[in-house]
Amino acid sequence: MQVSNVLVIGGAGFIGRHIVTRLTARGLQVTVPTRRRARARHLIMLPTVDVVECDVHDDAVLSQLIDDHDAVINLIGVLHGSQGASGSRYGPRFAQAHVELPRRIVAMCGRHGVGRFLHMSSIGADSNGPSMYQRSKGDGDAVVQASPLEWTIFRPSVVFGPEDNFLNMFAKLAKFFPVLPIGCADTRFQPVWVGDVADAFVNVLDNRDTFKQIYELAGPRIYRLRDLVAFAAAVSGHPRPVIRLPDALAR
Repeated sequence: MQVSNVLVIGGAGFIGRHIVTRLTARGLQVTVPTRRRARARHLIMLPTVDVVECDVHDDAVLSQLIDDHDAVINLIGVLHGSQGASGSRYGPRFAQAHVELPRRIVAMCGRHGVGRFLHMSSIGADSNGPSMYQRSKGDGDAVVQASPLEWTIFRPSVVFGPEDNFLNMFAKLAKFFPVLPIGCADTRFQPVWVGDVADAFVNVLDNRDTFKQIYELAGPRIYRLRDLVAFAAAVSGHPRPVIRLPDALAR
């Protein structure tokens, strides 16, 4: 499969900008839709990138975007959402971003004859999982897997790197607080570098061996949350004691 034009939905985000940069380095034409063009100003200057201000949740817009592309990469995801109606498996925000958008992308790809689709999921995605986030991610994966497209699904662990929302959050907290009280302090994480995630997406783009495969992405080491928090505080120049909160207080 020869890919030359790629639509990267969510390409203006933390992980997306690394993927887009690598795609352009290979000489590929890349389209990046975004609600606010200013948010993607770091991509506008790249020679083969077209930044389009639009709403990908509009079917007419999504159809126009997907047309004339060889492949689509979907990176859209949200971490927080409210509970939906009684009996709902997850709230409307999770449903829109993690389930409905992949369903619409799959349908539009079929309509326009775009066969290659790379989808960003999350480690722990499970339609029967304990959280709304996990269930919505699992349902989104099921939509992709049921499609006739040549899909590849990635399930990364916590992704770290410049401008991430994980280690940087704790570094910012350490700047203002003398101690850092942490819930679930012994929870284990296996963080993965954003550059490795970006490489994985770009390297599989035209690799037929990766079609209809799911890949979990994680780094080489496992850490406790308390150790990651202490590390982020220390390297930001604000070392702080980390206090483990009892579960009841943490809630």
